[in-house]
Amino acid sequence: MSVEAMVQNMIDELTSTLVDAAKHDKGNSAAGTRVRKAMQDSKASAQAVRVQVQNDKNN
Repeated sequence: MSVEAMVQNMIDELTSTLVDAAKHDKGNSAAGTRVRKAMQDSKASAQAVRVQVQNDKNN
């Protein structure tokens, strides 16, 4: 997968998380759990992008 596609996927996932973020702001604790999970997934995706870019640089 290209780095551009990886970043676009992260953007799409975060955009879809906005709905749960709004629900969390209104007091829905289950939505907060989903937001935390999405943030953890984003962290993992960001690390995968970093690794890919580093590998591209070294090759």
